[in-house]
Amino acid sequence: MQKFLTILIAPVAALAFMAAAALPSDALSQSRIKDVASVEGVRTNQLMGYGLVVGLNGTGDSLRNSPFTRQSVEGMMERQGVNIRGTTANTKNVAAVIVTAELPPFAVPGGRLDVTVSAMGDAKSLLGGTLMVTALQGADGQVYAVAQGAVQTGAVS
Repeated sequence: MQKFLTILIAPVAALAFMAAAALPSDALSQSRIKDVASVEGVRTNQLMGYGLVVGLNGTGDSLRNSPFTRQSVEGMMERQGVNIRGTTANTKNVAAVIVTAELPPFAVPGGRLDVTVSAMGDAKSLLGGTLMVTALQGADGQVYAVAQGAVQTGAVS
């Protein structure tokens, strides 16, 4: 009886080995460790900041509905040494925005992040604009990243 079981088990094991050998190596290694495991305490961090997008072609915020845009422009200009308080500046080429990003775990200084730029006021479009330097803070109030540069949209002009 013992010989019969050995003979019966051997062909089953051989079939399993041949089936595994016939599969492409990609089919055997579709799961990655990072897909099925997590390290305790390691997670992404949400970042947020307030900024200005400039260089809009008349599609920015209006002063009537977005007074915070005017205040932000005045503050930015004063930091650059230009006093525009009390003047009638037109902000149709500027929009106040919220900038959000996800800081991955183990991010290194100097690394790049994708950010999302969302209009706060009544801007019609951010197409063609440039985000001014915007500090991105974590939930603890610390600045973890800085965003600036051309804004890309899915819109067609």
